[in-house]
Formats: sequence, C-alpha cells, structure tokens
Amino acid sequence: MPRVGLTPERLAQAGAELADEIGFEQVTVSALARRFDVKVASLYSHIKNSQDLKTRIALLALAEMADRAADAVAGRAGKDALTAFAEVYRDYAREHPGRYAAARLPLDPQTAAASAGVRHAQMTRAILRGYDLSEPDQTHAVRLLGSVFHGYVSLEASGGFSHSAPDSSQTWARVLDSLDSLLRNWPEPP
Repeated sequence: MPRVGLTPERLAQAGAELADEIGFEQVTVSALARRFDVKVASLYSHIKNSQDLKTRIALLALAEMADRAADAVAGRAGKDALTAFAEVYRDYAREHPGRYAAARLPLDPQTAAASAGVRHAQMTRAILRGYDLSEPDQTHAVRLLGSVFHGYVSLEASGGFSHSAPDSSQTWARVLDSLDSLLRNWPEPP
C-alpha cells in the first residue's frame, strides 16, 4: 500500500531539493527514503528505481527552466531576448546546481521528445529568428549557444573564474555582447 502523501511528483520534487543539497550524482532511492524516514521498499510503489528517480528530477528541472525562460523572453526580441534567455540559464544553474546537473541527464528519445527540452529548443530557435538565420546555420547557432552557456556556467560553478579580475559577471556581459554581434554578422560557410 502506498504511503499517504508520497507521490511520484512529490518524490521528484524532494529528489530535486536533495540534488541541490548534495549533488545530483549522490541522489539515490536510499537517500530519498532517509529524507522521508521510510523504508526504501515503500518508495518502489511510486518510482521504479534510481534511474527513474533521476529521470523524473531531470524532467522537473527542464520544465522549471523552460517556464522561467518563457516568462523571461516573452515580448522580447534580438539581444534582449538572447540576454533574458541566457540569464535564466545562468541564474538557474547558480540557484539549483543539482537540478541544473539533472537537466543534462541523457534521456531516451521518447522521453526527450515529450520533455520540456523541446520547449528549450523552440525558444532558442524563436530567439534566432530575430537574427534571420536559416538552416543549417540556425542549428549551428543553437549548438553554439548551448555550448557557450553550459561551458561558462560550468566553469563559473567550479570556481574557474574566481581567481582573477574582472568579476565573472562583467565577462558574462561581454560574452552576451559578443554572441549578439556574432549572430548579427553570422559568417558565410567556407
């Protein structure tokens, strides 16, 4: 019999909170059971295994990020939209490091297609329409933005920019200025 109050959604939320506290890789069904002061077996009424739990946390993180990004970019275009989108990405990673790591979890194709990851891609492409990029350049630009955002956020989170001036926020602003300039002046293929 399922324990009253425990649901897959509640477990995913608690798992996300735990990921932010101890790191996504450390989240297990056992750790979650300790959090609720229940036996591990009682959680298996709601989730299949640790991979299922991690997938649910990843889906929750992707949805939270997509909701924030949609709110941030609504009514914006060009550099304003690009900056708003990038700031959501960076802020989310700083506020929720475990969830951010979860959002990077590889998902099977069917789960990925039904996830909020699709909304992320759609928003990125909507932003890029303001730069008048066509395919395949739009796909190249989507990959570029994802790589830059993830790389910067990851290096910043690991302390990679804390040892020298200027402050990383100043560099982040310059990175966004540079991306805007590159997108406005996208090079022709060789």
